[in-house]
Amino acid sequence: MNMTISVRKMLQQEDLNFLLTNRIPRIALTRLMGKFSQIRSPLLAKMSIAVWRLFTDLDLSDAKKQRFDSLHDCFTRELVPGARQVDMREEVLSSPCDAIVGACGRVEGRQVFQAKGFPYSMQDLFGPSQDTSAFQDGMFITLRLTSAMYHRFHAPQDCTVEHVTHIAGDTWNVNPIALKRVERLFCRNERAVLRTRLKSGEPIAIVPVAAILVASLRLHFLDLLLHVDYQGANELPCQASFNKGEEMGWFQHGSTIIVFVPKGFELCPGVSTGTQIRMGQALLKHQSPQA
Repeated sequence: MNMTISVRKMLQQEDLNFLLTNRIPRIALTRLMGKFSQIRSPLLAKMSIAVWRLFTDLDLSDAKKQRFDSLHDCFTRELVPGARQVDMREEVLSSPCDAIVGACGRVEGRQVFQAKGFPYSMQDLFGPSQDTSAFQDGMFITLRLTSAMYHRFHAPQDCTVEHVTHIAGDTWNVNPIALKRVERLFCRNERAVLRTRLKSGEPIAIVPVAAILVASLRLHFLDLLLHVDYQGANELPCQASFNKGEEMGWFQHGSTIIVFVPKGFELCPGVSTGTQIRMGQALLKHQSPQA
């Protein structure tokens, strides 16, 4: 009974959240939040975090530092050593981030679902410059980071990032209510496509998608901050190698990462829509003969 009331309350909050964020200038508010979060004032940060905790289940017990110079400092916090355990099995792709699993499963040809009855094409998501054929009939998994979660993301396996495509866009809310109401939402928002190759040779794609209040993505390997006012090159060739679990970058607040893999993978046991997962946990399992 208590669980039913809790779920109903959460859905009501997300419904109200969608209505509010659908009626405001999203990009302008995102810019404003970005500037506010950068204000260096420990007192202001402390007060803001106290207000933040009224609306979320923010848990800073595993944060490397407990006093923050700004909200941005809290959003992009590091964790104490050992706070996350990475599944090091060679056949497993670990979760790149803390998240709630959204839509996931097989790619139907080159079509993906953001929610039941709301399909979008990989080409629309990746942009016109990208070839999506490697992921046809493969697997995808949507990972939603809430505002209270750890916001850094990590390599799911030993891999090399070979190309980044930045695609400008809106900053729609990406909560479940919005995903059920706004068609092709992920294809509308600011995003980046990280074309990556595993050490074993298979391609994967990691697609961070921005949302309201969080159109900022730091990619350490390019020493670059992608955001709504970014004016640089949109096609960014690179050759950045990572070990499994190594940090790749961070979001400023919370958002979504969509992972695409070719045929030959399956979801790991226990991973399904609604599952809460932590960075480093088993996400996808490789079923090639050598595995």
